[in-house]
Amino acid sequence: MQIPLVDLQAQYRTIKQDVLSAIEETLESMQLFLGPQTQAFERDFATYCDCRYGVGVATGTDALALALRACDIGDGDEVITVANTFIATVEAIALVGATPVFVDIDPETYTMDWQQLGSVLTSRTRAIIPVHLYGYPVEMQPVLEFARAHELLVIEDASQAHGATYQGKRVGSFGDIGCFSLYYSKNLGAYGEAGICVTNNEILADKLRMLRDHGSRERYRHEILGVNARPDEIQAAVLRVKLAHLDQWNTARQLHAQTYTEQLKNLVEALPVVRSGGTHVFYVYVVQVRERDLFRQILAQEGIATGIHYPIPIHLQPACTTYGFVRGMLPVTEAVTENIVSLPMYPELTTEQLHKVVDATTKYATVAVERPL
Repeated sequence: MQIPLVDLQAQYRTIKQDVLSAIEETLESMQLFLGPQTQAFERDFATYCDCRYGVGVATGTDALALALRACDIGDGDEVITVANTFIATVEAIALVGATPVFVDIDPETYTMDWQQLGSVLTSRTRAIIPVHLYGYPVEMQPVLEFARAHELLVIEDASQAHGATYQGKRVGSFGDIGCFSLYYSKNLGAYGEAGICVTNNEILADKLRMLRDHGSRERYRHEILGVNARPDEIQAAVLRVKLAHLDQWNTARQLHAQTYTEQLKNLVEALPVVRSGGTHVFYVYVVQVRERDLFRQILAQEGIATGIHYPIPIHLQPACTTYGFVRGMLPVTEAVTENIVSLPMYPELTTEQLHKVVDATTKYATVAVERPL
């Protein structure tokens, strides 16, 4: 039995006819961008996030970069974020000409340590990008309080946390703009690439719409210089089908995570933490193991795929050397990225597959105990 990290085919089989019907309907109309499917998906997803406006874009990276531009963040500005994330978070900051400034992470949740925000605040700080990582929300209340106290904008990177909540509210609804990747492997994913911004600010929503479509409200009249980040109508059709299943799929992920947590608690060094007030939707299920290479080797021998999200923190990436960050600046981030491993996680996992992962982890734990440090 092979167990992939993500099994998109298993999900597709459950919604195949609805997806094909939605695609056929779109192709019959031949309105292939900014049409009724996109408009409906924007409306439905904004409502899902308890927001007034949704603005679809081509990718999650576009969502972040255009959110920053809509907030007039650019050259000379600093944006506080974390280094334990996918590089798109920082790419977006660089794309608008701003400078990323990092704070370390909470060692249990792997998300932004809000208590460090004050230590990196300067006269050039304009915004904070908290990253809701692995499906778990940042502790947003103190982040928002800090932002208000210092007149900073908050742009949520919710690319890995579709449907997660903090204090009863969906992520994406707390900041000035919430940004979501709809990359194919996400809890809510297109069949390719897509992204969306949500906001309660009409002015920001209007600017986002212009920016994604060459700076125009009407064809051939360009009020600002924008980009081509228009969403694909076929992808919007697929996403509308999948959005109806998102809560059910997230519940399945949570049940699988509960099984993992119950069965693995004495076999690995650290398990995902879910604190009071937050819900985890387990985009990935991340554990820490002392001997990661051995762990992954043993699971691979059993036909079980694993991943690392992410092996090199952003501040140590070759692409970011010009910012002057060095090893030792973010000790918690650097420590956890040496040991984290992502286990198979998707709604369609079977009981047999879950047990096989547990059995393989048990085998690793037995071998690891016998090996000298």
